[in-house]
Amino acid sequence: MKFTVSREDFLKPLQLVVGVVERRQTLPILSNVLIQLVDGRLSLTGTDLEVEIVGHLSLDAVAESGEITVPARKLMDICRSLPDGADITFSEEGGRALVTSGRSRFTLSALPANEFPSVDDGPGKREFAIDQLELKQLIAHTSFAMAQQDVRYYLNGMLLEVGDNRVRVVATDGHRLAMMDVPVPSLGGELTQAILPRKGVIELSRLLADEGNVTVVLGNNHIRVSTDEFRFTSKLVDGAYPDYDRVLPKGGDKQMIGNREELRNAFSRTAILSNEKYRGVRLLLSKGLLTLVANNPEQEEAQEDVTVNYTSEDLEVGFNVSYVIDVLNVLSGGEARFTLSDANSSALIEDPANENAVYVVMPMRL
Repeated sequence: MKFTVSREDFLKPLQLVVGVVERRQTLPILSNVLIQLVDGRLSLTGTDLEVEIVGHLSLDAVAESGEITVPARKLMDICRSLPDGADITFSEEGGRALVTSGRSRFTLSALPANEFPSVDDGPGKREFAIDQLELKQLIAHTSFAMAQQDVRYYLNGMLLEVGDNRVRVVATDGHRLAMMDVPVPSLGGELTQAILPRKGVIELSRLLADEGNVTVVLGNNHIRVSTDEFRFTSKLVDGAYPDYDRVLPKGGDKQMIGNREELRNAFSRTAILSNEKYRGVRLLLSKGLLTLVANNPEQEEAQEDVTVNYTSEDLEVGFNVSYVIDVLNVLSGGEARFTLSDANSSALIEDPANENAVYVVMPMRL
């Protein structure tokens, strides 16, 4: 195999796939990237057996087809260290890979391409196209609510629900919930659910661009997302996601609407003196006014008054301030709407300008 490519063109697909390659591997070949060249089309593949990413590149120059695997991080570091505008010639010699550029010459160890594992994706049962930016926003507005290392392994991922002319994503860690919809008129029929693992969600959000469409294929145990530039495959989490509809608070009769930026700044300042472990903040609501109060074991206290639109009776309720700030960070409009019932009920937080996203934060006893 032999080909010549510009540094910038080669770095683009290489950067896409290196993210999924783990630094410490039980199988040495999983530290490698698979490089395949067929009919002038170059493919680079990285995998950790759960998630697989393939980056594509079309070559203009004449090239010799072939396939080989080389250490991913070393190849990445070599390409990054070369000067801008440099050309890279990649070839195979005696079972090793040779990378040359100008006066630089690197010989890399290689492993046979036929030993490189692939994520078995099987047949798809649901396929649809969606705008890349819309899918990217779905993930960005909800992924913060995924659990990190919960024993309920299905909470360490994100629910993707397809059907009823929409794509919905839901993330929850048991203390808060984020849900967002995007209408897709061509998606009729019954609902199909899939749970994406945490790493898959993070890697997919990194791949998505701000324009163009992606094709999504859902199978029984995998998801595949592809464009002309990449193909992303991930195993799905095997399990039943909780009935999120039961978590959504119904019948809240008290509404508070405030400036999102003012609220976020007020919560952030109050959080400074909250208990570092429990992060609790009390919300005292009275007509037209929200007072935030935080205490910590050192007997320190923070208090902040914010003018809001609130006309119901006085209410006192406690929340984890980090959870509220996370929601205020992802809302895109100028205002935030809190719907509450009483001191023991969850808060429903929404953006009045965007009815497609809803957030739930459970209360704390303070």
